[in-house]
Amino acid sequence: MTIWTARPETADDITAIRAINLAAFPTSGEADLIDALRTDPKAWIDGLSLVTEGSDGTLAGHALLTRCHVDGAPALALAPCAVRPSAQRTGAGSTAIRAALDAARSLGENLVLVLGHPEYYPRFGFTPASRFGIRAPFDVPDEAMMALALDGTRPVPTGTVQYPAAFGV
Repeated sequence: MTIWTARPETADDITAIRAINLAAFPTSGEADLIDALRTDPKAWIDGLSLVTEGSDGTLAGHALLTRCHVDGAPALALAPCAVRPSAQRTGAGSTAIRAALDAARSLGENLVLVLGHPEYYPRFGFTPASRFGIRAPFDVPDEAMMALALDGTRPVPTGTVQYPAAFGV
C-alpha cells in the first residue's frame, strides 16, 4: 500500500500537474482549465492547489480549489481533481482532496462546491447543493451538484453558482 502525502503545489510541480490531468482525462480540457485558472488572480488562491506524492517523490494526484461565488458571496469550486491512472483507487485523490479542504478551512473559507460523481464526493461530507438552496448555472442532475460547509456554525449563501471565466459557463 502506498502512503501518500499532500502538499501545496510549487512552481516546479506545474508540468507534472498538467501531465497528471492529461493522463486522467480523455481531453486536455481539465489541464487547460488549470492553466487558465492559474493566470486569473480573481480565481486563484495560493495554497489551494494540492498535490499528492509517494515516498519516492513522484506526484500522483492533484486537487484544485478556486474562487467562485454564490449570488455574489465567496465560495470555492473543487475542480478539477485528477490522479494518474496507475495510482487510481490507491487513496492519492482522497489525500489531495482532504488536504485541499483542510487548507481551505485553515484560510477561513466555508463553502465548497463540486460537480462530480455522487458516489465519490459524499465520503468527504458533500451533499446535494440543492439542500443549501444552491444551484448550478446550467442543467445538471441534482445529485451531481454538491456542496460542503466547512464550518457548520456559519451561514451558507443561497442562489446560483458563478464560476470563474475560465470555466466558460
